[in-house]
Amino acid sequence: MMTFITYLSFTEQGVKAIKEVPKRYEASKALVQKLGGRVVCAYVTTGKYDAISVIEMPNGEVMAKYSATLAARGFVRTTTVQGFTPEEFGKLVADIK
Repeated sequence: MMTFITYLSFTEQGVKAIKEVPKRYEASKALVQKLGGRVVCAYVTTGKYDAISVIEMPNGEVMAKYSATLAARGFVRTTTVQGFTPEEFGKLVADIK
C-alpha cells in the first residue's frame, strides 16, 4: 500500500453545507474502503487547508480516482502528495552518492 496525504479546501458549496461534513467524511471513508484503501487518520484543521487526511491506497491510479470523485461531488478541492516513512525514504536514497 502507498501512503498519501490529502489537503482539502472547502468550496463555496462545501461551506454552505458545512454541517454535513461528518456525514461526507463517512461517505468518503466508505469510498476509500470500496477502492481497497484505508483512512489512517483525518483532521479538520485551521489555516490554509480546511482538512487533511492520511490515506493508504493500492497505487497512485486508485488515489487519483478517489480524488477525482471527491472533486466531482463539488464540496472540496484537493491537493494530494505521496508520503514516505523515514525508513522508506532511507531505502530510496541509500545508493545516492
